[in-house]
Amino acid sequence: MYVKCVTFDNRHNGIFNVSKLTTIVQMKEMVAAKFCAPIDRLSLYFQGKHLEDDCTLHDYSINLNHVIQVRIKPVELEKISIKSESEDKENIDDNARVADEKIEIKEEVKIKEEEEIETTSDHYQAGDAIDCTDTIVGAWYEAVILKIVKKGDRTVFKVRWDLPESKNDDAFDVEETSIRPRAWKTLDFNDLEIGQRVMVNYNLESPKEIGHWYDLTISKIRNVRTVKELKGTIHIGDTERTIDDCEINIKQGVYQIEEPVLISERDETFNSRVPTTRRIIPAECKHCNDNPKKNCRECSCTVCGKKTDPHHQILCDECDTVYHISCLNPPLAEIPQGDWYCPDCKVNADEIVKVGEKVKTKKKQSKVVGTKRDWGKGMACVARTQQCTIVAKDHKGPIPNVKVGQTWLYRLQVSEAGVHRPHIAGISGNSNVCAYSIVFSGGYEGDEDNGDTFLYTGSGGRDLSGNKRTAKQSRDQVLTLMNKALALNCNAKLDAKNGAVATNWKKGIPIRVVRSWKAKHSKYAPELGYRYDGIYKVVKYWPEKGKSGFIVWRYYLKRDDESPAPWTKAGKAEIEKNGLKMVYPANFEAAQKEKNKGENEKENDNEKKKGKKNEKENEKRGLKRKTKNDADINEVSSTKKPKADFQLDKKICDLIEEDQSNKKIWDRCMELITEGSQAFNDKVMLEFACPVCQELVYKPVTLSCTHNICISCLKRSFKVGSYNCPMCRDPLDKDYKMTENKELSSALLTLFPGYENSR
Repeated sequence: MYVKCVTFDNRHNGIFNVSKLTTIVQMKEMVAAKFCAPIDRLSLYFQGKHLEDDCTLHDYSINLNHVIQVRIKPVELEKISIKSESEDKENIDDNARVADEKIEIKEEVKIKEEEEIETTSDHYQAGDAIDCTDTIVGAWYEAVILKIVKKGDRTVFKVRWDLPESKNDDAFDVEETSIRPRAWKTLDFNDLEIGQRVMVNYNLESPKEIGHWYDLTISKIRNVRTVKELKGTIHIGDTERTIDDCEINIKQGVYQIEEPVLISERDETFNSRVPTTRRIIPAECKHCNDNPKKNCRECSCTVCGKKTDPHHQILCDECDTVYHISCLNPPLAEIPQGDWYCPDCKVNADEIVKVGEKVKTKKKQSKVVGTKRDWGKGMACVARTQQCTIVAKDHKGPIPNVKVGQTWLYRLQVSEAGVHRPHIAGISGNSNVCAYSIVFSGGYEGDEDNGDTFLYTGSGGRDLSGNKRTAKQSRDQVLTLMNKALALNCNAKLDAKNGAVATNWKKGIPIRVVRSWKAKHSKYAPELGYRYDGIYKVVKYWPEKGKSGFIVWRYYLKRDDESPAPWTKAGKAEIEKNGLKMVYPANFEAAQKEKNKGENEKENDNEKKKGKKNEKENEKRGLKRKTKNDADINEVSSTKKPKADFQLDKKICDLIEEDQSNKKIWDRCMELITEGSQAFNDKVMLEFACPVCQELVYKPVTLSCTHNICISCLKRSFKVGSYNCPMCRDPLDKDYKMTENKELSSALLTLFPGYENSR
């Protein structure tokens, strides 16, 4: 396993071969040696967490190719002399004295400005019923003027909402522009005119439901016998914010907007015409409809549901749940001054890991024999760094962009490519559907490999308790779970007792087969890594007694793939034509160089200590140390990639030629045609990835800015009011016509057949 370390300023970076059990102290030592920095000035970070010295990489879930950030602390500055410190202190005292004087002057001015002098207004007086706009919602609500005061040069109105629950609320200050006389006159629908400004009820989120009261400028009136429709522009409060083409629900009435009247011109009916009933507004609580007599655990105390003693209610600062302080367990004597969190939101301080503290030990600790050894170096314990999303997990048949003969160095990469997803299990499938893929590694007794056909043994019947990956057969296998899934691929009725033979084996469900280099007794297995050998189908399956004396389930599979087998002459020519080479993990070459460099340095140190020895003995020792597979891996960086003879089919070339709107992108992709099909297809997937869903575009729309996006993703973008290209923010019209690029769609479906099934 290897990780990458990068400094914050990106001046230093490097690949380090590590184990999951490598401690942070050991990691710092390696980084200090590579970056030539003192170890006491190093701090390591991963995903925003500071890595503590006594922890391991496994404690922080650091995986293959993860990036660890390195901070090299700067050298501390020399201490300033005592003389300069005393001078600075005197200057600071003088500055503080001047600052205090300025603050005192400002406070005096502020006090004078905030002095409230009771005054009068030409149009309003205390006790007037008014409509006041709310600065947050922007709607008009019923309110009452309590007092009119003068603050400096401004006339301020002390106002309180005219609501039953607001009787004891403190007054708030508003300007004269935010108030107007209470609306009282309901207009007849037949008297409305286009261009007239009225007050209506409207819900910004759900227009068909009861909302708040806004001003409306009428733009359309439809008045027939069965339909009365009113449309216009909603004005948000006293600002210039508007919403066009709003359809109004006139059931709540249309009110005339009242203009301010001079107090001297008021008549006797001015105060009597104010409605005694309040205008309807949406209930804050939909469970009780704001009924003060009804208990409700949603808008009141979540324990008792009673709406009594509101001054003894407390809200959680996290979830806004209401509690009576007497209903808490244990109850509180008074409402706390600082932040307060309910029992569900309160975080246990003991669980918080502060900087410098130890990481809490994981609950799942391995207690099996052998855990003292360093098990974290290999690739068997590494998690996936990427996931195959071009097809669904239950995809049957070939994977788009994976050719027959493709080989990966590690089993992990086979999972990342989507060919065989489980890391360890030999059969991937669903016991109620079928098997999707298998890995042939010759791990069971009696497995026979004849290339186009092979005998495969089912899973189970072994004691794999503890940390064991393999063991001898210790009990009978049964046709359940993955054994049943593989049997369902056979074109025959399921028989869990005697097995079955396919009536027409070619009509069976296809299975992807991967051969492992571990199948040592097979001449068809690759020398190194894991190779995809194409589609096979189950001809028959049956139970029999194995060499161990226990019942095992055997499966006879036969190849049914259009592509030639990789071990044949035609298959090898196809591999060479497509430029298929061993696929290594990202940064593998750099990690291998570092590993070899470290091994060579150790060998040189050992030779210096032991003295000069015979060349023959050194050669023998070297042969014992390195296996054939290790030598092949070490030579990966020195081998040059030969140019492939890969060429696109004429049909695909014609489709690419027709897609003129993406000509530049296709030209960039065609530059990699000499490196083989894998490199070309990877480039196509990168260039034609949707900027919204990050997948290969499906039913693409090519915008005027030449960016491609899925038509469904563009529709979702328009639905939330984003009328721009998601990539470059190029503006689009609201009425933009979304036309699928048929040429690009056909080219991608031909290159990656089947990827549309997962969209």
